[in-house]
Amino acid sequence: MKYNKDIMRHLCFGFAFLLLLFSCKHGEGEYHGVSERIEAESEHYKGTSLSSEKYLEGMETIEITEGGHTFLIPERKGQIRSYACTECHTEPLHKMQSKDVKKAHWDIKLVHANENTMNCITCHNPDNMDNLRSLTGKQIDFNNSYNLCNQCHTKQFEDWKGGAHGKRIGGWAPPRASMTCVNCHNPHKPHFESKWPARFNTQKVKERE
Repeated sequence: MKYNKDIMRHLCFGFAFLLLLFSCKHGEGEYHGVSERIEAESEHYKGTSLSSEKYLEGMETIEITEGGHTFLIPERKGQIRSYACTECHTEPLHKMQSKDVKKAHWDIKLVHANENTMNCITCHNPDNMDNLRSLTGKQIDFNNSYNLCNQCHTKQFEDWKGGAHGKRIGGWAPPRASMTCVNCHNPHKPHFESKWPARFNTQKVKERE
């Protein structure tokens, strides 16, 4: 019985050694994984002649750095028709509350989360309406509203920082420019409605026949 255990132990050691030997890089062009191969083969990469700059003409952008990624996003405040809020809201919100059922923003209906979870001042700062407000009370500039979204939508935010989520302006050509959450989603009603294509693709129908 003892001999059987010794044999099994030696076989296990031998198998582990062979596995280690053949899993290591032992020839040119062989790597431990995809990341190592990309790093090695892109060492002398000199970039591309393609550029996204022509797609950014006439668009005002700002540069941000998030999670080690630096890229451009569209300037937001200049695109909001009713900004700055204090042009109309001359008093803090608590001073404007009344029993009147009429609402200033009667055309905005919040369809984002349960009403017990979210209301207007969950995101809007009632004491400084020209800024947004985080769940911890930190002021957030309207141009950086993605920092408001990332409090709940953490997975989407991580993907967005890396470039996997959201629309990139000019594709993957540098300089990188990406739309933000509010460029694609209505913050008050963020889900996309189901809809039919703009036109019927008759060419595809012919190809399938």
